[in-house]
Amino acid sequence: MTHPLTPAAAWKQMQEGNARFVRDEPQHPNQDGARRQDLAAAQHPVATLFGCSDSRLAAEIIFDLGLGDLFVVRNAGQVLGESIVASLEYAVAVLEVPLIVVLAHDSCGAVRAAIDGTAIDAAPLPPHIWRLIAPIVPAARKVLAENGGTTVAEIDAELVGEEHLRNTVRDLLQSSELISTAVTEGRLGIVGANYRLAEGTASPVITVGIDTEGSIPATKEGSE
Repeated sequence: MTHPLTPAAAWKQMQEGNARFVRDEPQHPNQDGARRQDLAAAQHPVATLFGCSDSRLAAEIIFDLGLGDLFVVRNAGQVLGESIVASLEYAVAVLEVPLIVVLAHDSCGAVRAAIDGTAIDAAPLPPHIWRLIAPIVPAARKVLAENGGTTVAEIDAELVGEEHLRNTVRDLLQSSELISTAVTEGRLGIVGANYRLAEGTASPVITVGIDTEGSIPATKEGSE
């Protein structure tokens, strides 16, 4: 069956929940025993969220949602990998979610490690950690080059995080024909958003297949 929400409507619902969270007026929907019983046989999430594993990014809390509302996939630094893409494809193909939200955040330890790793004299990291954060390094090098810097200390971590977020959305579209086709057909939208830890806001940095009017345009960057 087709999901009842359009990509734009799903993102609007998440924005409204985030606004309640920021105002400290959460409704805590879908968190009772009745909801638990309703979900025992099937799930129909509003969206899929692919985010950083940081303990401060509790997805359902940030967007004031509940059980069965989000299909969540997370790792440190929200770095794409085979299992991540496969999980997102499952959400689109089987659960028919209308929206993927890629959620980054400020003060990200993975981004910081990638920046520090660009230094010539950087201390080696454990191999599994290095392989995880290596895809963030190109974003750090690009920000350094574009801003005329020469040292790690001159790299703006916030700019690196946003560049990595854009790269993640674009790499997802390039790596998954299933997901890119769903966007082209208007069944799926993607929002790359940045979460601010102190303020609690999740603001869009890049959107694909969705705008505020609910049409299906090409990629758009910046806040909406």
